[in-house]
Amino acid sequence: MEKVKLGIIGIGNMGTGHALNLIRGEVPEIELTAVADLKEVRRKWAEKELPDTVHIYKTGEELIESGVCDAVLVAVPHYDHPRFCIMAMQHELHVICEKPAGVYTKQVREMNEEAAKHDVVFAMMFNQRTNHVYRKMYELVHSGKYGAIKRTNWIITDWYRTQAYYNSGGWRATWNGEGGGVLLNQCPHNLDLMQWICGMPSKVQAFCHEGKWHDIEVEDDVTAYLEYENGATGVFVTTTADAPGTNRFEITMEKAKLVCEDDKLSVYELDVNEREHCFKEPEGFKKPEGHWTEVETDGKNPQHMGVLAAFAGKILHGTPLIADGTEGINGLILSNCMHLSSWLKQPVTLPIDEDLYLEELNKRRAASKQKKNVVEVTFTTEDTYGSKKS
Repeated sequence: MEKVKLGIIGIGNMGTGHALNLIRGEVPEIELTAVADLKEVRRKWAEKELPDTVHIYKTGEELIESGVCDAVLVAVPHYDHPRFCIMAMQHELHVICEKPAGVYTKQVREMNEEAAKHDVVFAMMFNQRTNHVYRKMYELVHSGKYGAIKRTNWIITDWYRTQAYYNSGGWRATWNGEGGGVLLNQCPHNLDLMQWICGMPSKVQAFCHEGKWHDIEVEDDVTAYLEYENGATGVFVTTTADAPGTNRFEITMEKAKLVCEDDKLSVYELDVNEREHCFKEPEGFKKPEGHWTEVETDGKNPQHMGVLAAFAGKILHGTPLIADGTEGINGLILSNCMHLSSWLKQPVTLPIDEDLYLEELNKRRAASKQKKNVVEVTFTTEDTYGSKKS
């Protein structure tokens, strides 16, 4: 196999971007051979914009069964991510799944169990893991040189969306169609990065405000408090309504403070471990001394195409993925915990009660309303990921 023959299921906002990048040759080891979409308008777009060599199907099932692909990229509404991933695995196709892995962890756990039964490559489209500043944060935290984490604080409010965005699809921003709002659509990247870099918390308390700033039934404003096994605490704040928004990720450790903002990583490195200083310093107000430095990174940020290149590399050469597909459940656990905590108005301890979460979600799905004022639009997603490619 010289190239991976890839089919894209769903050519909406994300699938369209992937298709255009692939036909421009941005991932040399992947050839786009098929696309599928239920909407006739998107299939007509594909007929006009994609090469004649790309097969066009109405359903994901038709594409999977066609035999023209070695692998599929699943980019449909969230509830169907596990269904199509499982179906593709059962046809012995390699799979890369757009975020989130699914809507509820019970469904995603079944997908992960299916993946273990097949000798196929399974990856998640966690493109922010390719960002040089987050890779460096991971490296520094996991090196152990700065000791244990004491506090995390991420305010990520630069996901601004207008009402036109929410009106662009009947499924979007509904419990029955999307399964959530900012936590399920924009923040899977941030929740994945947070658990990837800092580990999973042991307890979550969250306040999810539904339709606070937009005419939608799901959350568009969230503040969550996290507790970790080692005693560390964290705060996670997000919304799609702040203008201007902020993206500032702080990790306070025993011997340093990491601050990621404006695509830069700065570290205040203490001369001595704060825990040692606290109990040995005789002066009551003296802070441990240290200094700020801007951390040098490799500057690389290949985003989605980097993830796809690694996916092809794993299939063709056995080289590492950016994110294994089974890791998609971790960030989803966090968003499920935040939703459940807000719904129950109480803290949620991990592991989450998956049956209780699904029961509460289904109550909201049953009450989900048919959206009015829908104007179907496919938006370009280029340069909307918080950092430019390099």
